[in-house]
Amino acid sequence: MARPRCSNTVFASFNVLTLLLGAAVLAAGIYVGVPHRGGGATDCERFLRTPALVLGAAIMVVSMAGIAGACCRASLLLWLYLFLASLLILAALCFAAFALAVTNASAGRAVSGRGFREYRLGDYSSWLRRSVENGRNWGRIRSCLADTGVCRSLQSNRTLNEFVNANLSPVQSGCCKPPTECNFTYVNETNWIKPPGPSSSSNPDCDAWSNDQSELCYGCQSCKAGVLGNLKNSWKKIAFMNAGFIVLLIVVYSIGCCVLRNNRRNKYTLVGK
Repeated sequence: MARPRCSNTVFASFNVLTLLLGAAVLAAGIYVGVPHRGGGATDCERFLRTPALVLGAAIMVVSMAGIAGACCRASLLLWLYLFLASLLILAALCFAAFALAVTNASAGRAVSGRGFREYRLGDYSSWLRRSVENGRNWGRIRSCLADTGVCRSLQSNRTLNEFVNANLSPVQSGCCKPPTECNFTYVNETNWIKPPGPSSSSNPDCDAWSNDQSELCYGCQSCKAGVLGNLKNSWKKIAFMNAGFIVLLIVVYSIGCCVLRNNRRNKYTLVGK
């Protein structure tokens, strides 16, 4: 009799842990949608809100089914838990495979005499390119870049030599300056003078650049490529967390199978007596 109780206790404890994890993700999704000082939620925050709400709610529902099934020793609830948990594991595995496939691309191209890399859309998968080139998606991302002030953080009045040797992020390299091949003259980090006469480069980003601080290179192909570069780096970090999440789910799922088997065995033993 002690074995089922122990298994149920361990199983319930693990599900309390995942319940708290889901609650934290759900709270983060709710928080970014709440108006803060200075106005309502930005496009950047709204863009992140829906995935957090869906993931947090899904984890909480699965965890509550597991806790209820363990505490009540209800086989129906445990079967429901195992079904939902298997869907979560499958979704996490599919995301891991998808992330690996679409981000398996170049990390940017080195530029002679520069400490930073430059990025091109052609270096990324067609799916990722279509995603950022979609007008609605790019409008949100562009608004997000403006909200976070990613280019304002560069403005420190560095000399040209200091700037070209700086370690810029993919977004800063692609969105906050014109491509090197455009041969613009440096004034400061986000202010460049276009050379007189027709451009010697066929790169359309040379004409897309603007010294207007609300425009800069946000309409450039290099900016979209830089966003994908940042996305690739972020997804690498998420992949590690996702791997840990999969391991946790598999461990709890295995305990759940054991608990269901023990509970059913205990039920049949009582019936036999």
